[in-house]
Amino acid sequence: MAIKIEILERKKHAIKFSVEGVKPSFANALRRIMISEVPTMAIEWVDFKKNDSALYDELIAHRLGLIPLTYDKRAYKLPEECREASVKDSQCYAKLTLKKRGPCVVYSGDLKSEDESVKPVFDKIPIVELLENQELELIAYARLGYGREHIKWQGAVVGYSIDENGKITFEVESCSGLSPEEIVITATEIFERKVKEFKKQVNEL
Repeated sequence: MAIKIEILERKKHAIKFSVEGVKPSFANALRRIMISEVPTMAIEWVDFKKNDSALYDELIAHRLGLIPLTYDKRAYKLPEECREASVKDSQCYAKLTLKKRGPCVVYSGDLKSEDESVKPVFDKIPIVELLENQELELIAYARLGYGREHIKWQGAVVGYSIDENGKITFEVESCSGLSPEEIVITATEIFERKVKEFKKQVNEL
């Protein structure tokens, strides 16, 4: 049976589509790849210069790591190519800075990046509230990573259902700087590479 794909609904950050002619095992494998193996950008290291807020450095760093970031896929190396890299390597890390003085609420949009392609997907994610004369100053470094490392690099929330005729309906909602279409396409490319590598290994037995 030929594979048939139909787009059922498309939004800025979500897509719903049906697939016919594939097994549930295929759907589950694709879902797992979309969740855990599509590289996305997230903050990993934070250097605090000043933090007078009510929150510990660790809590603010955790919140920063969960802010989804856009990025230019052509400009950054994959995680496995950056294991020995320092934060000064601009092909592995993006540098962002933040400096605010209260009274105010500090938002994701207050992060300033040296690379214009790296910025928060949403500007109004609250990070912390600063009271009168309280200051927050930091330098953050973001890199590509995989959802299997940490949830902050999970590219999407993915689910699927199967009807009585075996038609599979996917719902993919991006929680990263990638569009849902990019996530699906990248996942299928990764899937294809895995199959080719498996075939190569079998042929070498």
